[in-house]
Amino acid sequence: MSTFENALKQLGKSFKVSGVTDETKERLSSPQRILEVTFPVKMDDGKTKLFYGYRVQHNNARGPFKGGIRFHPQVDLDEVKSLAFWMSIKCAVANIPFGGGKGGVSVDPRKLSEKELEGLSRAYIRYIADAIGPEKDVPAPDVNTNAKIMDWMEDEYAKITGDSSGAVITGKSVENGGHAGREDATARGGFYVFQEAAKELNIPKDAIIAVQGFGNAGYFMSKFLEDARYNVVAVSDSKAAYYAQEGVKVEEVKKKKETKFICEGDECISNEELLELDVDVLIPAALENQITEKNASKINAKVILELANGPTTPQAEEILEKKGVVVIPDVLANAGGVTGSYFEWKQNREKETWGIEKYHSELEKTMRKEFRTVFDFAKEKDVSMRTAAFAIALQRIEKAF
Repeated sequence: MSTFENALKQLGKSFKVSGVTDETKERLSSPQRILEVTFPVKMDDGKTKLFYGYRVQHNNARGPFKGGIRFHPQVDLDEVKSLAFWMSIKCAVANIPFGGGKGGVSVDPRKLSEKELEGLSRAYIRYIADAIGPEKDVPAPDVNTNAKIMDWMEDEYAKITGDSSGAVITGKSVENGGHAGREDATARGGFYVFQEAAKELNIPKDAIIAVQGFGNAGYFMSKFLEDARYNVVAVSDSKAAYYAQEGVKVEEVKKKKETKFICEGDECISNEELLELDVDVLIPAALENQITEKNASKINAKVILELANGPTTPQAEEILEKKGVVVIPDVLANAGGVTGSYFEWKQNREKETWGIEKYHSELEKTMRKEFRTVFDFAKEKDVSMRTAAFAIALQRIEKAF
């Protein structure tokens, strides 16, 4: 089953409990617009290479399309469609005035020089510039993209259109209209959700936790948990996982990763083994489709908090539900990122600059409030938190229709 088919299965599961019309379901089952672009980039050896990119605009009933741009060799249309759909749901769950979009380029950025990476970033924006804008579609960073890349893209857009407000793209550097709070917003929002869940699900204060993924979201989440004195026993990157029964020292692992290897010798386990560790909480913070029907029965965690997009397939979730595992869905757990992006966009448009305290305060207020909304709905209707989150999103989108 494709990733987009998985997304539609989630839509179907929440449809009845949401009470929305068949028309709403049908409108959300397909993106409003799909852009597929092929663009040339001049490489360091003087040759020109063609790259393939996408921008999917799923739904804008609640506001401009919103969603990240990822650079990854596995990027394809099916994946980008799914991520755009989830962004529509996520923005509605967070109750911010955005619709859903997503973009990507099929490329391994690690094989590019900085000059080639800048050329790729600028060329991609040139080819989608007419489809984006502060009131139309607002991209942001995602897998393998960052503030520097967003700055290049924003600069290229300004050259093409003359719009130098910065509001076309979020996740920019602070010097270029970004906000210092955006860097850890996904993890910080997830941590607020985790704290609320800990109260309701009786997660102990010394809970044992494994985090799959050590990119931006995984690193900061591990750090927040460690600082709160939870016992993070495993973290991982794309190559391997670091396991320490007595607890991971997050900053030390970060230094190891910077020298290429996250672990050495006996401290190394595979990503598959990390997912199956005997822990209280598992936090997937890498790519989609990590927990499947093949390994769901081997998951030992009592709670899964999805910091990644789409890490659990619907087939796996059915198995987990029968085992009594509570899944806190991505569209709620990682909505801190897009909420932080909304704050940046709002400041750019209104020519304001928030202090970090206000930024964190507004993020915390949003994440804790929407967790309560989803949790209470799930309890009242006796459904999973994912079904509850999707149902609430459908109701909010239908109201916008």
